[in-house]
Amino acid sequence: MYEKQIEAAAEHFKALLARQLERNERIKSQGDFKDYGKLGKIVIGVCGGDGIGPVITKQSADVLAFLLKDEVAAGKIEFRTIDGLTIENRIAHMKAIPDDVLEELKKCDVILKGPTTTPQAGDGRPNIESANVAMRKALDLFANVRPVRIPEEGIDWTFFRENTEGAYAVGSDGVNVTDEVAFDFVVTTTEGSERIARLAYNYARANHKDRVSIIQKANVIKTTDGKFLNLCKEIGKEYPEITTDEWYIDITTAKLIDPKRRKDFKVFVLPNLYGDIITDEAAEFQGGVGTAGSANIGKKYAMFEAIHGSAPRMVEEGRAQYADPCSMLRASAMLLSHIGYVKESEALDKALDICMASGEYKITGRSDGCTCSEFGEYVKRTLKTLTAQ
Repeated sequence: MYEKQIEAAAEHFKALLARQLERNERIKSQGDFKDYGKLGKIVIGVCGGDGIGPVITKQSADVLAFLLKDEVAAGKIEFRTIDGLTIENRIAHMKAIPDDVLEELKKCDVILKGPTTTPQAGDGRPNIESANVAMRKALDLFANVRPVRIPEEGIDWTFFRENTEGAYAVGSDGVNVTDEVAFDFVVTTTEGSERIARLAYNYARANHKDRVSIIQKANVIKTTDGKFLNLCKEIGKEYPEITTDEWYIDITTAKLIDPKRRKDFKVFVLPNLYGDIITDEAAEFQGGVGTAGSANIGKKYAMFEAIHGSAPRMVEEGRAQYADPCSMLRASAMLLSHIGYVKESEALDKALDICMASGEYKITGRSDGCTCSEFGEYVKRTLKTLTAQ
């Protein structure tokens, strides 16, 4: 009865399998991580995205340029503006990242990227893949790293979310077998699971964290989540000084709000979809997604971004200038640390702690608060004070 539909779906799946097997071979052949200390010049790409992205990205790049002005003058750092990731341009090219934009991104060492809008089913726009997902795949940014720290509450969490596989790997390539039955696909590979696990355990060891928690739903999603769990546990055996425990994603979301239990968590390693969801929950503890930055790490490239979306409603209502740059500024601090400017990174984080807590320049997203630019200038003044001490 459904022979033609099944055959068409099988051909679709066959093509997906071929692409994923090819991708797995590529990641197996990669070399070591880039050593930024050996580069004559580090190129920082500044890509504003769309919605409020250009506003908060410009402000963050301005703060970075302020901190790195001597390195820029000496030719050790170059900032390079990259346009073309707007939803309008992506639709015009019918690509998540237009080819010319991707080529410019690949000429950079690290990228500061603003939020981008992703069309969703039913909104009348073409089915274009998320620019974030496409960039992570194209540049093989396999690790999404998100820290959440609230010392007064005993919270010191670092999340290592696998970034290129799971439910997002082929998120725009599902298939409607019939009008009544639809399938999406989840991808888990040995190489992908092992490298995110090793990065998490290496981080735990280097930063004296004594626990790594593997988050999954292997009791139900037995094949892919089961593979992820077992591979992470095997990697954990190489780090005997670190306690490995395992948690299902649903109970993890509950225990994060348990004041007694949540203090036990230190480092998390988890598949793509779960990581996306739970890091937004975690960010609420320190003031919301507008306060948290995000690093996307690969061996050759790295991209740093806010963890929130493009907020098109703020633009539609004429409020873009009041957008909160704190998440992008936190991401900028992570960028500084990643390329070896640890002192500047720590200074920026400290300045943000002061500015966000003082209330002198309060961000509300509306005209009753300060603008993005005013807050950025406040951060720079605070940095001047800190560096003069």
